[in-house]
Amino acid sequence: MTANIIDGALIAEKLRADIKLRAAAFTGEMGYPPGLGAVFAGDNPASAQYVRMKRRACEQVGIYSVAHLMPDTCTQEEVEAAVKLLNDDPRIHGILVQLPLPKQIDEEAVLRRVSLDKDVDGFHPVNIGLLGMKGREPTFTPATPTGCMVLLESAGVNLEGANAVVIGRSNIVGLPVALMLMKANATVTVCHSRTRDIAHHVREADVVVAAIGKPHFVQGAG
Repeated sequence: MTANIIDGALIAEKLRADIKLRAAAFTGEMGYPPGLGAVFAGDNPASAQYVRMKRRACEQVGIYSVAHLMPDTCTQEEVEAAVKLLNDDPRIHGILVQLPLPKQIDEEAVLRRVSLDKDVDGFHPVNIGLLGMKGREPTFTPATPTGCMVLLESAGVNLEGANAVVIGRSNIVGLPVALMLMKANATVTVCHSRTRDIAHHVREADVVVAAIGKPHFVQGAG
C-alpha cells in the first residue's frame, strides 16, 4: 500500500486564510474583533510556548487575545477568578485553560467554571458528555481531535464502517477523538498501556490515530 502523506501545513494555511476573512467580517459588523482569552498557571515551558503561539496566531488573523498568567504557586481561587474575569468580559468569545494546571489545582472544578458558550477547547464536562451521547452535539469539540478529523476528511478517508484504532485514552486527545470517530460511524478500538498486543490491533486497522505523544511508536510492517 502506498502511503498518502497529508500536507497539514497547507490545510492549516487555508484554514487561517478563512478565519482571517471571517474575523474581518465579524469586526466590520460588530465594530470590534472576536476575542480569545487564555488562562495559564505554572512554569511548564512547553505550555508557555503553546500559549505564545496561540496569541501570535490570533494576531495574524485579526483576533484580539488576552492571557492571564499565574505562577506555579497560584491558588484554586486565583485560577477560578481569572476564568470568571474572562467569562464576564464581553470582548472575549472563547476561553482556553492551558493544561496541565499545577498539582494543587482541581482541573475539573476550573473547567466547570468556563461558560459553555465560551468553551472553545471543548473540555467542559457537559461538552464532553454531549460528545459521547448519540444524537447530541456539543457546543465545541477539543482542538487536537478536531484537527485529526479535519485531516482525515481532507485526505478523503471514508470513516463509515471503517476499523479505527486510537492509541491513548487521555481526556485531551485519545478519548474525544475516539468519540468523534464513533460519531462518524467508524468501529473504534482504544488501545492504552494495559492493552495486550497493540501491534495486532494496529495491523487490523483501516485508520490509526496515535495520541500518546511518542514519535515513531507505530512502526511500518516488516
